[in-house]
Amino acid sequence: MAKVTAASANRRAEIVAAAIEVFAEIGYYRATTAQVAELAAISQPYVYRFFTKESLLVEALEVSWQRIIGQFQSVIDSASPEQLEDGLTRAYEAVMQSHRHEILLQMQAQTINEPAVRQSIKQGMGSIQQMVVDAFQQAGIDQAEARTTNFLARGMLCNVSMALDMPELFVKG
Repeated sequence: MAKVTAASANRRAEIVAAAIEVFAEIGYYRATTAQVAELAAISQPYVYRFFTKESLLVEALEVSWQRIIGQFQSVIDSASPEQLEDGLTRAYEAVMQSHRHEILLQMQAQTINEPAVRQSIKQGMGSIQQMVVDAFQQAGIDQAEARTTNFLARGMLCNVSMALDMPELFVKG
């Protein structure tokens, strides 16, 4: 088994970061691992040392889910019950602004039927949904499940608004 060094872990992260950008901009089916390799300034065979194209997408999605989960956890750990939902909204907006490609990647991946990709989407959304429901319940928010559904639906509308560059689709309040 290959030994994982800090350098190879860094290269893996660089490849994933390049894939996020390439897949988000070009689309998974049109993008090639050669384009990912070029952006990462490495050879295409080096990409295949770590990933297939599908496993690269799944890893890129995992990075995007973990970013949202991390941001949400920070809010949950520090927000008062009264500020929880607003804090989660602001955290998501910050992720959308700073990691736009990750959100676009998630949106595109929702249309991909490969089982590993579908599983990643289901697990990511399910984890976030459960995290928000649990936080709302622990905060004593009435109708926590319905509020979570509404929160997630507003987040999806934010995604569409961002992707189309139509801020008028999403009215805060």
